[in-house]
Amino acid sequence: MLLAHPAVLRNLVEQYEALRALHARGGEPEVRRRMDDVAYTLCISTGTKHVDAALIAARHRLPGTDPTGDDSSLSA
Repeated sequence: MLLAHPAVLRNLVEQYEALRALHARGGEPEVRRRMDDVAYTLCISTGTKHVDAALIAARHRLPGTDPTGDDSSLSA
């Protein structure tokens, strides 16, 4: 399986988290569509079938990140 470059994974995780926050605040349908697109790309990039698994897999590949979901390490 081909593995995405860590910079690509970092970007996808950051995009997904930002879109998820917008969606949680009552985002427009376009926000949900974009979030679904990013989730799909994350799944393809990590070889997983569910976005939660994709986020964990991506975080495992990113140096200095917490795979459990503490995204404060992504801003470094």
